[in-house]
This record gives sequence, structure tokens and C-alpha cells, in this order.
Amino acid sequence: MKHHIYGYIRVSSTDQNEDRQLLALLGQNIPPKNIFTDKQSGKDFDRPQYKKLLKKLRSGDLLYIHSIDRLGRNYEEIQNQWRILTKEIGIDICVLDMPLLDTRNGKDLMGTFIADLVLQILSFVAQNERENIRKRQAEGIAAAKAKGVRFGRPEKEPPADFPEIVRQWEEKQLPLQEALKQCGISEASFYRRVREYRRARNKD
Repeated sequence: MKHHIYGYIRVSSTDQNEDRQLLALLGQNIPPKNIFTDKQSGKDFDRPQYKKLLKKLRSGDLLYIHSIDRLGRNYEEIQNQWRILTKEIGIDICVLDMPLLDTRNGKDLMGTFIADLVLQILSFVAQNERENIRKRQAEGIAAAKAKGVRFGRPEKEPPADFPEIVRQWEEKQLPLQEALKQCGISEASFYRRVREYRRARNKD
């Protein structure tokens, strides 16, 4: 049975390295019709061309990718795809920018072990980096809040005649919904503003 060579390219809408990936793959003598390319936005990870490629792959075929992160958004996904491709379908993978990840080298136990180990290390490093980024973001937000920086949409200021609106509302001359409409704020904001206003009024 004849084995085929394929290439896979994935670029985001903001990624400009499609040509670089394509040139690298064409340099491996892959027929252009066997190169599959997905272009997607950051939020969208529906990869129609990758799914089409998966249906074509047969045991013994060879897949070239430029870098390991082309296989998934995160390293859990990458490891899962690696397992499907190498173990379930039974193809070889060559990652051009990481020669250690070439399953043609070392079909023995040691070669398989090294490829798995590289993936595990990459997964650990990526997971650590994600956690560090989250930690730094949380620390940055906490520090900013401590300095009085407010997050979210800026709060709408009550109108200049707010005291008069509150007086009429307190004396039941003005229904709550009408008071909210005149102030242009939510019910929760209105009650909080009323509490603040009363505290300030009691201090005077």
C-alpha cells in the first residue's frame, strides 16, 4: 500500500506567518494538493481542513507541521491530537522546528519515550506559564483595586436634582420607577446612592 505525505498549516486571522509555514512545507516535497490550511479567529477553533485531513490519513502516512502548537490551542489538546495521529491512526509526524519530534527517528522504545517526554515537558511548561499569567493578572488587578482603580463600565453620576428626587420618593410623592427613570440608573444603584446621600446628610 502506497504511503502519502501531507502538510498542515494553521494560522489565526492576526497571524502573518502562513507563507513561512507554506514555504517550509513545500521544501519537504509535499504535493500542494496534500497541504491543508485552516484560517481562523482567536475565538473560533472549528478546523474544517484539519478534520478533512484526518479522514484522508492512513497508517504509515507522514504528516509535516511547522511547529507543535499547530495541532491545538493548548497542550492538553496537542497531546490528545498527537495520540490520535500516532497511536490510533498510526502515522508519522515530523515537526520542522523541533527535530526531536520526528517519529521516523527511533521507532524503538527509546525513540517513542523521547517524543512522549518532550511533549510532557512542553505541556508542563505551558501549563506553568498559563498559571503564572493568571497569577500575575490577579495580583495586578488586586494592586490596582487597592490604589482605587475601578474596573468595568464607569458608573453613571446621579442628576444634579438627586436630593429633590429622593425627597419626593421618601415622601411618596414619586413612585420608585419614576425616580429611577429621572435618575437614569438601576434600582440597585439608586438604593446605594440613597444610602450614601443619607449618610452625607446625617453628617451635615
